[in-house]
Amino acid sequence: MEKKDTLRNFQEARWSEPIIMEMGTPGERGVLMPIPDEEIQKTVGPAKNLLPEDLRRKKAPALPELSQMQVLRHYLRLSQETIGTDLNIDIGLGTCTMKYSPKVHEFFVRSPKLNELHPYQDEVTVQGILEIIYKTQEYLKSISGLDAVSLQPSGGSQAIYGNVAVLRRYHEERGNAHKNEIITTILSHPGNPGAAATLGYKVVTLHPGPGGCPDLEALKAALSDRTAGLLITNPEDTGIYNERIREFVDLVHSAGGLCCYDQANLNGLFGLTRARDAGFDMCHYNLHKSFSSPHGCQGPGAGAQCVTHQLAKYLPAPTVGFDGGKYFLDGNHPASIGKLRKFYGVPAVFVRTYAYIRTLGAEGLKQVAELSILNNNYMLQELLKIDGLTMPLAEGKRRLEQARLSWEELTKETGVTTDDICRRIVDYGFQVYFTSHHPRVSPEPFTPEPAETYSKNDNDEYVAAFKSIAREARETPEVVKNAPHRAALATQIDEGGLTDLGKFAVTWRAYKKLKA
Repeated sequence: MEKKDTLRNFQEARWSEPIIMEMGTPGERGVLMPIPDEEIQKTVGPAKNLLPEDLRRKKAPALPELSQMQVLRHYLRLSQETIGTDLNIDIGLGTCTMKYSPKVHEFFVRSPKLNELHPYQDEVTVQGILEIIYKTQEYLKSISGLDAVSLQPSGGSQAIYGNVAVLRRYHEERGNAHKNEIITTILSHPGNPGAAATLGYKVVTLHPGPGGCPDLEALKAALSDRTAGLLITNPEDTGIYNERIREFVDLVHSAGGLCCYDQANLNGLFGLTRARDAGFDMCHYNLHKSFSSPHGCQGPGAGAQCVTHQLAKYLPAPTVGFDGGKYFLDGNHPASIGKLRKFYGVPAVFVRTYAYIRTLGAEGLKQVAELSILNNNYMLQELLKIDGLTMPLAEGKRRLEQARLSWEELTKETGVTTDDICRRIVDYGFQVYFTSHHPRVSPEPFTPEPAETYSKNDNDEYVAAFKSIAREARETPEVVKNAPHRAALATQIDEGGLTDLGKFAVTWRAYKKLKA
């Protein structure tokens, strides 16, 4: 099949389905709740007596009343209006690493042996999941080269927050109250400056130099006795690996600061380099992307904090330990920063992570990185043949697992912007792509990332769609600018509903108040 023939004739289902709270008819039922046995009723008494009066509802909740058939039909229709990795090619979601998640993992996590566990169970009854957590911690020690791990964070940003909290506790114990500045970079993930600012630090931001990486001279100028640490993503979402990263770390250490490696873009580094190799004191991973757990619309996420031996005592408590005979939750950490969340992490994601690592092994993980880099550089070779698409920042330099591209030339020629193209790509059956974090350092940005699980044919199909859209931008720009046309939602979204607090509603009750 030639590349020109790889495009599909896509048309998404469109049901104009109301939300379920607006559906149903009074009296319809999908499930009849069983009546308790008489003996149970006598022993327990009326259900209302199980709650204090001030916690009881004054009236029943206004839930929709539907039959089983109506509920099934509703959610199946919604599923037909959703694009995801099981239906399409998610190369466009750079930095999210939308790789394929093996279905055998779902078999594991849906087992009652896991999904019916309760966090308040006695440790002797949950030895299986504690063993998986413990061994996952051990694998992450090996992958990072660091000495201690906490799997408590709910995701990458919370892991960054946890590491900044560890950094702060480290300086507090040493009387370094004057160290109130954190250095990061404009192209590092926003969770880095966000976590630092949330914990009270002044954020100093470095911009890229001529080679596309953070400027080393700017770092030297930023360092002072006030420097508490460096938070840096490498490679950044440009896909450019900072080959002088050890110099950055050594300079910050010389100023008395700690260094935290944001490894959200790990997919091109597995088995090739480690946080310890570059001298870092801490790092974090996103288990729900790098280790193949579905993202699931902002969840279930899970993060991992990895630290050196000297920082281990500050990790969130409890951690999971092993005494040679049994696994246990170890809360004996007097210097700990405390809990980041209730209970201990997200067990379903730990099971997927554990299975992914065990399935691939050390050599397999290295192949993940090699295939990611190969996929990315093949895709870039084809994408950069499109007139109007360029790769700014260190032009000609190889990228690792993703790249930051720019439609600026096409925009100047046709008026079609990256946001227009992002909407139009949905009409070809692909997920909207990631442009960049704000501010947009590269104009009209586009950030694809073909992880290891995409084939050459997948890459060719994806590239063919952008070639077609670039041609449309010149011949029929209004088609691109008015997109989407063939998607479930074939109208452009009023973004004020996402940003204007006067329109924004996060619950059904808040929505009804806005509509009143």
